Amino acid sequence: MDALGIRQAVVAGFDWGARTADIMAVLWPERCKALVSVSGYLIGSQAANAKPLPPAAELQWWYQYYFATERGKAGYAANTNAFNKQIWQLASPRWAFDDATFARSAASFVNPDHVAIVIHNYRWRLGLAEGEPQYDGLEAKLAAGPPVTIPAITMEGDANGAPHPDPVAYRAKFAGVYDHRLIDGGIGHNLPQEAPAAFANAVLDAARMVG
Repeated sequence: MDALGIRQAVVAGFDWGARTADIMAVLWPERCKALVSVSGYLIGSQAANAKPLPPAAELQWWYQYYFATERGKAGYAANTNAFNKQIWQLASPRWAFDDATFARSAASFVNPDHVAIVIHNYRWRLGLAEGEPQYDGLEAKLAAGPPVTIPAITMEGDANGAPHPDPVAYRAKFAGVYDHRLIDGGIGHNLPQEAPAAFANAVLDAARMVG
């Protein structure tokens, strides 16, 4: 944003992008005009991730434990596209995407750092890898679960097959002007791509929520 000369912007995303947007909103609210976050408040901590979940929820995170092993690291490197296509199918079971649609996103996986970043993310979450020490201060702030104080819209698809929190569980994390939207029609985890008009409208509406 500094490089582009942008002082403030609406930040929006899903999955890792939603987590990034949430983090920007709480650490640098003066730079964020408003927030759109699919699946709500996704800021976590190693301490929170150490708490066991019910078996059904743990099952959804199977790949997190796979990535904790060297076999999983090697398996992901050898089968990156096949792995991610399976995740897309599990996370958005009613989205009939074609091979060309997947291929456009899969091009971003062709990166020498991709596998290492993915593996490190999940191992860090389980306390199996160290973070970057220069960011320890920021991690401590995030671990406290600070509220989002800027105007925000959270969204969820009615057919999200990926692990995601109940909107009731994170409502209190949004202390400013707030709206939650459930998008129906078989919308899965990749809401921005499966329901682009609804996502774009949320961004525009969030910008108008600023008083």
